[in-house]
Order: sequence, then C-alpha cells, then structure tokens
Amino acid sequence: MEAQKTAVEAIVALTGYDRAVVAEFIRRFYLAGVRDPKRLTFKGLQAFARS
Repeated sequence: MEAQKTAVEAIVALTGYDRAVVAEFIRRFYLAGVRDPKRLTFKGLQAFARS
C-alpha cells in the first residue's frame, strides 16, 4: 500500500494530473503484481507521458 502512495504522489507532483486518475491507474499496476514504488512510478510516468 505504501508503494502505491509513493508512486501516486511522485506522478502527481511531476505531471500535475488529477490524483484520482493517477491513483486508479497505479492501483491497476499494483493489482497486476508490480509492488516496487520506483517501478510503479516509472511505469506511471511512461503511460501519462504518452497521453
């Protein structure tokens, strides 16, 4: 759970996206098995950079 919070805070701070949208996106990665906060943040930043 802490990994999710860390990733969400980092992505929101770096991109300015809505916290709820980022949290849902990160939750999907977390449920898929990604548990490392650095990896969650990197994957999230990659995805939000494409959008």
